[in-house]
Formats: sequence, C-alpha cells, structure tokens
Amino acid sequence: MRSVKLIIGFFFVVFMVNAQESEKQALQKLSFLIGDWEGTSTSYGKNGVKKVPVTENVSYLLDGNLIQLNVKSEWIALHTIISYNVKDKKYYYYPFTKNGNKQGYKGEIVEGKFMVYFNESRRLTFTKTEKGEFHEFGERLVNGNWEKYFEDILELHKE
Repeated sequence: MRSVKLIIGFFFVVFMVNAQESEKQALQKLSFLIGDWEGTSTSYGKNGVKKVPVTENVSYLLDGNLIQLNVKSEWIALHTIISYNVKDKKYYYYPFTKNGNKQGYKGEIVEGKFMVYFNESRRLTFTKTEKGEFHEFGERLVNGNWEKYFEDILELHKE
C-alpha cells in the first residue's frame, strides 16, 4: 500500500512540474514584453491628441510562471499580472490600480501579437515594432471599426 501511495505521489509531482513548464512555455511566448521601457503615451480623445512620458517595467515572477507589468505616467499608475491557465489554455490579464482590481480579462496570441479583450468593443494589443520598440495600444469598436484611444511606443531604457 505504501509503494502505491509513493507511485501516485511521484506521478502527481511529475504532473505538477509539467503543468508549470507548460505555463512557463506559454509565458515565454510573451518574452518580447520583458524589459525596462520608456517612451511616449499618446491619448486620442474628443479634445484632440495628448502626449506624456511613460515608463513600463515588465518582468517574470515566480520562476517564470507569471509576468508583471508596472506602468507609470502622469495619467496612470498600473500594476498588471499576466498568467496562463494550462487547464483552459488561456492567458489572463489582471490590472490593478490604486482603486483595486476589477477582474481578470482573457487574452490570446494572434499573429504574434498579445491581445486582451475587456469586452466585445474594447481591447488591448501588445506587440513589437519593426525597430524593436514595445508597442501597446487600446482600441474601441466604433461603428464596426476599431479606433485607437491610446498608444504607447517605448524603447528599452538605456543607462
């Protein structure tokens, strides 16, 4: 009986390690986000276009099983966690502000871009430009067309 418990325990540990490796592998697909970034955040609104400096620090947590994003500008201070659920094969984006967290939003990789969907008419896109810049933008669906409401273009911080 003891050896049966040991064998079951061994397979449980192997399963858990493989699940973690799958999370790591999924999050490795977002490695283009990792770095200390700085640049310009542009807001497109009814009152015109506005720009401010922004920084975004992105790193792995928990041995590569989570990604954290810390965004700071005069408009926003945001801490976000990105995870991957092996069971449902989905990414989750959890944004936190000084007011707390609303919920986790589903994300997916589409044609090399990380897309996060807040609802059917609002989404975020994370990608890299041809010059290697971090490019993040938010869009709203207006009359059947996706329109940007903000855009950050960032370069790796140089010391």
